[in-house]
Amino acid sequence: MKQIYLATTNQGKLKEFQEMFQSLDIEMVSLMGAFDDVEDVEETGSTFEANARLKAETYCNRYNVPVMADDSGLAVNVLNGEPGIYSARYAGLDKNDDANIEKLLKNLEGVTERSAAFISVIAYAKPEEETIIAEGQCKGEITQERRGINGFGYDPVFIPEGYNQTMAELGPDVKNQISHRKLALDAMIKKLD
Repeated sequence: MKQIYLATTNQGKLKEFQEMFQSLDIEMVSLMGAFDDVEDVEETGSTFEANARLKAETYCNRYNVPVMADDSGLAVNVLNGEPGIYSARYAGLDKNDDANIEKLLKNLEGVTERSAAFISVIAYAKPEEETIIAEGQCKGEITQERRGINGFGYDPVFIPEGYNQTMAELGPDVKNQISHRKLALDAMIKKLD
């Protein structure tokens, strides 16, 4: 079984990648769990692609292993794309999902136009090869309040197009078929073929 190292400390994200790659005879391994000296790569890029590429290439070069990294987040149209690349730390550097949701809902108080999209850009870096980039988007809208207990991040306040439930209400089976990450992974798999 082929191993690809995933550059994330987010256990929810790791689980999603593992589930999606399971049928491809590829084992997604946590880079942070495999190496003792992994230091965070500062995300200095101004786009999701720049940050994904930076993480994948830095770790690939440092450990000489194939690395997949993504940068993803929520872009709300009326907020000019916020929280965007700052989605995980929208309410502060401690990356608190509850605080991020509270800030988002507060910024949208009284706003009726609530269209948004989850965006994921995945970079796959292999030693001595050109980095492959793939993107996926899941469009939808932001609710007035939290709903549901599944998922993580902004899932409790995001209703994907074509549904009446939030990502957190839909559960992992449905989410894994329509999510931005799934769409980005599908695009990545096509590029790898």
